[in-house]
Amino acid sequence: QVQLVESGGGLVQSGGSLRLSCAASGSYFRINIWGWYRQAPGKQRELVATITSGSSTNYADSVKGRFTISRDNAKNTVYLQMDSLKPEDTAVYYCNQVVANRPYLAWGQGTQVTVSS
Repeated sequence: QVQLVESGGGLVQSGGSLRLSCAASGSYFRINIWGWYRQAPGKQRELVATITSGSSTNYADSVKGRFTISRDNAKNTVYLQMDSLKPEDTAVYYCNQVVANRPYLAWGQGTQVTVSS
């Protein structure tokens, strides 16, 4: 069973940066599409970025130009570089394998990102 471990969250001021990491167990990491999701208090979980096995990326409009998703297949790890952070980026961030535009695996614990104004 694949396990997901997110890390790198924290408290940052508006305009600051954070880099999130997601370590995934399992031998099929490199052939899959991976994504970062986030869930703000009282809101549904939303997909903010995806990356394919060929490292093609896609972003939600709300983060385009500010967030960068990347992957290191040798380390079974997906990253999310977040720059120019805004208070509305405050949420718990999760990673997951994306299949047919849906999360496929059991969720990890997530990592809290809090952006102060």
